[in-house]
Amino acid sequence: MTAAQHTAIAKVPAITLGFWIIKILATTLGETGGDAVTMSMNLGYLTGTAIFATLFIACVLMQIRASAFHPFVYWTTIVASTTVGTTLADLVDRSLGIGYTGGTTLLLSLVLITLWLWYRTLGTVAVDSVGDPKSEWFYWVTITFSQTLGTALGDWVADTAGLGYVGGIYIFGAALAIVAALHFWTRISKVALFWAAFILTRPLGAVVGDFLDKPVAKGGLELSRYAASAWLAVAIVACVLLLPQRAAKRPH
Repeated sequence: MTAAQHTAIAKVPAITLGFWIIKILATTLGETGGDAVTMSMNLGYLTGTAIFATLFIACVLMQIRASAFHPFVYWTTIVASTTVGTTLADLVDRSLGIGYTGGTTLLLSLVLITLWLWYRTLGTVAVDSVGDPKSEWFYWVTITFSQTLGTALGDWVADTAGLGYVGGIYIFGAALAIVAALHFWTRISKVALFWAAFILTRPLGAVVGDFLDKPVAKGGLELSRYAASAWLAVAIVACVLLLPQRAAKRPH
């Protein structure tokens, strides 16, 4: 590949239906996998966050050092971001005692601030512009905060708002459907709608993950977190192999 071809291709995937399917699977795995370590293994939120933060940073460094888009490297990094988002949100909401409402407000502020700094620095927050170390760092920091926000938001809807896991699935599924409709039938910024959808897939994955592994008495199916995580990982690998995976084209 020539240098000109390299600069014309982003290091993130093109946004397709396959992208959103894998993203939802990854966010669900982040919930079950994070809970498996912090709850089933009884390691706690602080230790779980330290473990997944280390893995996530290693994955981000690998992603940034890669010369081109590699599907498995990218999606491994996304899964790592969802697991650290799960444990970090639980740490902020529960261990620090600020609750789901406080955690959601704080994390939403961090997402908006990061997006603002990214835009002020590079002039765009479009994902198809991500192809150099500076834009990649902004991209992955934004994703980390959005994944953490999504976990807190999912917990807030299911628990604080009292809608339960199934109610949360309906709420976030409907919200994503509205964003999709706005994408196809309005002229609202596609970049803004992408980030709205990206954030909303995380609480959807959070409530689906909780529905799978939480006790029946609390509205879940009480499946093994280990088994659920393993099956979700298999599904992600299958989707990466079977669904079209290509790099997004960078704007000229």
